[in-house]
Amino acid sequence: MSENLFGLTVAADKGLDDLQCQRLLSENRRYQEVMLQYRCALKALESRLEILNEEFSLQHDRNPIESMKSRLKSPSSIMNKMQKRGLSLDFPTMQANIMDIAGVRVICSFEEDVFFLAKCLKDQSDIEIITEKDYISHPKPNGYRSLHLTIRLPVFFAEKEIHVPVEIQLRTIAMDFWASLEHTIRYKKNLPINAEVETELKECADSSREWDRKMEHLLHILTECVGYKMKSTHFGACLGLARDRLIRLGWTTPASPNQFLRFLVFRHSLFCFWRTATAQLFRLL
Repeated sequence: MSENLFGLTVAADKGLDDLQCQRLLSENRRYQEVMLQYRCALKALESRLEILNEEFSLQHDRNPIESMKSRLKSPSSIMNKMQKRGLSLDFPTMQANIMDIAGVRVICSFEEDVFFLAKCLKDQSDIEIITEKDYISHPKPNGYRSLHLTIRLPVFFAEKEIHVPVEIQLRTIAMDFWASLEHTIRYKKNLPINAEVETELKECADSSREWDRKMEHLLHILTECVGYKMKSTHFGACLGLARDRLIRLGWTTPASPNQFLRFLVFRHSLFCFWRTATAQLFRLL
């Protein structure tokens, strides 16, 4: 079998799994050279995001990025996608048509952080935006929310510069919590998905959206409080104003300023604990 099929046709004919595919391709120099480009593109993008994160932290005393995860598409996934689209299995076709071989998922604290990071990337002069899909402003029918960017950025090697495509998913903690567990329920556990389950999943997605809205509102309230405290000794009055706003949103809050501050911290900690514990529970199913 010719090498321009980068070993994947051989793997398909033999029915090999991903690990066996990797072993088969480990001696394919052309495949390794191409994958190096994508690995380096991931490193370059992660470096840019880390710089933005540190700059934002210095200016605003908090980090917009909670975590980042990167991955390279497996050989069998690349092959299956190309075959479904009727593409020939060769490197030029793969590089010209498969835009999500390299992917980064960026988990942000708040929705506004998602759009801030996206704007910063789009404003960088050497980054080309291939596609942008805003599932935050326009969620999918099942409730899925995330901002997807496909970009092309330069990677500099010793003797050449190559522009490599990378897919970026930007989402909040709440969005990632819902998407991860929805994927577990739908694809990994082979559980039956009927209309009732679909409705429940959609309601959970709506709840996560409400969490994002309330948490972002809290952020703005506390930011106002901090600014007010720096200018005035009447910090308790500012907390009272923040408490009144939450009451109008339907929250039940303590009256004491100190208890109210502890309440805000507790609600954030409780949400983080609930997210982690539920994720662990689904892993046990």
